[in-house]
Amino acid sequence: EGSCGALCRTLVSQNGLQRDTADISQSVLYTSLMGLLLVADNEKEPLTVGSGRVGLRNIGNTCFLNAVVQCLSHTCVLRNYCLLKSYKHEKFSKEEAKLMDFSQVLSGLWDVREGDTVVNPRQFYSVFKAVVPYFSGYSQQDAQEFLRFLLDKLHTEINRRPYVKRTGKEPQQQYVRFISEEANAMWKKHLERDDSIIVDLFSGQLRSSLHCSVCSHYSNTFDVFCDLSLPIPKVTLQECLDLFSQEEKLDKENSPMCERCSRRTECTKRLSIQRFPQVIVIDLNRFTTSRWSISKSTVYVSFPLKNLDLGPYGPVDPVLYDLYAICNHAGTVNMGHYTACCLDQSGWCFYNDSATSITENQLQTNQAYVLFY
Repeated sequence: EGSCGALCRTLVSQNGLQRDTADISQSVLYTSLMGLLLVADNEKEPLTVGSGRVGLRNIGNTCFLNAVVQCLSHTCVLRNYCLLKSYKHEKFSKEEAKLMDFSQVLSGLWDVREGDTVVNPRQFYSVFKAVVPYFSGYSQQDAQEFLRFLLDKLHTEINRRPYVKRTGKEPQQQYVRFISEEANAMWKKHLERDDSIIVDLFSGQLRSSLHCSVCSHYSNTFDVFCDLSLPIPKVTLQECLDLFSQEEKLDKENSPMCERCSRRTECTKRLSIQRFPQVIVIDLNRFTTSRWSISKSTVYVSFPLKNLDLGPYGPVDPVLYDLYAICNHAGTVNMGHYTACCLDQSGWCFYNDSATSITENQLQTNQAYVLFY
């Protein structure tokens, strides 16, 4: 076995570095090493790909699909996993993974022969609509919503764990001394039911901390996330993140029951990232729904292309990410259009059905909607 794979497996197998480690810095390292292992495993089956600079045909208001697929196509570990069809020997279910027609779309986009300038995603879209009828028809759809549905359904088909029906409320966890222990226990429980390449890459863990104003008791809940939805009344991504994690005051009517007081009290709530995913998807909350209508914000939000530091929003610092794809939305709520900007070995490329090269200074616009780091 290659030296890279051997080294990674040695590190992962050590007692101090496990998937369910309580140390957040080690959890990030674990995820990174698993990504390297996928690359090392791929060395056994050499994978040769083209430039990837191939468009997707719009088959009737499907720009939302095209933009998201291009962004996922440039998530290299996922791309290689799909092209090598690694899910066939990993998934628990014996049923055919129908949605993995997604792999055929990627095969067309990364065909080394590059005979086509445009790939038709019709077969994949037909299968997807059969699984999620909500996306049937030719009406406008939301790209971020499509992304969530797609990742969830892909995960379900290629889950390494057997399906377990969730029955009612989860049992209360025993009190533990350290937050990291509690978070670790919840994450381990999650992996017992949900474990796939989608989880490996996109899943992280949020911590919601409540502080009672009466008895000063702190309580924590932990939730799995696959993307962060940020409010955007600010002009930089860092300010949006600050607002997302800002302490919020809750009155008695809107606060949960205090575990110690056994009654509703005024409290403060704060969100933070307990476990960082290998790929973090950030959607700028440009669309606001009121009782009668949906409106769109066109506020310009600047964002870093390299070294986005999420360390201040979690228990370890720094945690750095580099941007590799953007899903853009131009126009209005009812008359909009999605495009994508993706990074490859040759630089940035703009995907609007067809593919054209662009420069870094063309990326920062008020159309940026979903960011892939």
